[in-house]
Amino acid sequence: MGELPAKMKTAVMLGIGKIGWEERPVPEPGPGEVLVKVERVGVCGSDLHYFTEGRIGPYVVQPPFVLGHEAGGKVAKLGPGVRNLRVGDTVALEPGKTCGHCHFCTTGRYHLCPDVVFFATPPVDGVFCEYVAHPESLSFKVPDGMDSLDAALIEPLAVGFHAAGQGGAVLGQKAVVFGTGCIGLMSLLALKARGLTGIAVADVMPRRLEKARSLGAAHAVNSREEDFAEASRRITGGDGWDLAIETSGAEAAVRQAIETVRKGATVVLVGYGPTGEMTLPLSLALDKEITFRTVFRYHHIYPMAIEAVAAGSIRPRDVATNIFEFDDLQACLDQSVSNKAEIVKSVVKIA
Repeated sequence: MGELPAKMKTAVMLGIGKIGWEERPVPEPGPGEVLVKVERVGVCGSDLHYFTEGRIGPYVVQPPFVLGHEAGGKVAKLGPGVRNLRVGDTVALEPGKTCGHCHFCTTGRYHLCPDVVFFATPPVDGVFCEYVAHPESLSFKVPDGMDSLDAALIEPLAVGFHAAGQGGAVLGQKAVVFGTGCIGLMSLLALKARGLTGIAVADVMPRRLEKARSLGAAHAVNSREEDFAEASRRITGGDGWDLAIETSGAEAAVRQAIETVRKGATVVLVGYGPTGEMTLPLSLALDKEITFRTVFRYHHIYPMAIEAVAAGSIRPRDVATNIFEFDDLQACLDQSVSNKAEIVKSVVKIA
């Protein structure tokens, strides 16, 4: 890839709603690491929350801070001991480095590791920069036919796959996804990849519902304009949903899920609400013997998600509605916050 520069351009959050620029040294990959030239970075809802609020729960931004954790790029340099990657390979970066020896890591649920180091979760900087050093084990090569845009979108797609897996999604189920932001749409794609058909989505934003239809939703319900319970009876033939995936974080949507699933169904909770607390009809949930499952990131998903995309069964790149140049990151974040009705998913072109 030619001679590497000594310095790189880095976007930093200087305060609430303010992005600036710094020149930082290009990192040197350590043992078992690769240096990746970052090419595409997706803008996540957590990035926007940090950008507008400066914190998520106990994680508080201390400027200058680098946002961004959905990265795809090309390997630019190999650290000592790297065995399977080569310079020039296009990779999708799984953003969480875990300790490897705690109970959760050793039992396979490494995403629950209490000592995880995750891109753009304070105080750990993210990847709105030109280069990043990352473990080879978390840098997944994508095959020919996939590029850095596909690679960057593997991260949110992994959340969708984990949600579908938590719900035990199987062919023949009647499923609904609440919320058609990026994660809702990725959940839709994951359900499709697992063989489900006739999938419904629910939202209040027409542009997002339109996008869901273009991605394969068989039914798109505007729950502001149509009674959702009646729509559910119509679509399911009165049976109710076998599986509901809730990605909006809205209490009203969780209530609708409980009210419209059939007895013995599963409700998967993915979205975070503004307060973290809800008042729900649990007596109805008990009467129906609903199984509740929750989602926190993902584990062991990247290879499966990459294979699904490479096979052509789903196209997560179609979720991206707006591509911004790196120099326009301030405008990208501003517009992603102010124009949510139109901008479903922003991606930043770093190189």
